[in-house]
Amino acid sequence: MGIDISHIAKLCRLRIDDSELAEFEKDMESIIAMADALPELEDVKLTPDVSNAMKLREDKAAAGKFTRDELLANAPEVHSGSLAVPKTVE
Repeated sequence: MGIDISHIAKLCRLRIDDSELAEFEKDMESIIAMADALPELEDVKLTPDVSNAMKLREDKAAAGKFTRDELLANAPEVHSGSLAVPKTVE
């Protein structure tokens, strides 16, 4: 199939060692093959099953897991300890 994992990693700002590229490519190809194998749904009206509602986990914030410097290290641009984003409003 030929998936360019290094390009995808660059777009996602991920660092992947060259030794791992073949493994990630194989995993990505299996994911795409699984998605291709899904049946087509035509003219099917899907409605939620109210009697079988999905139970969501309670959202818990993890405090103190990362330092501010560790989080900002992933940002493309930082000014005065904050994320820098393009100006959208004049």
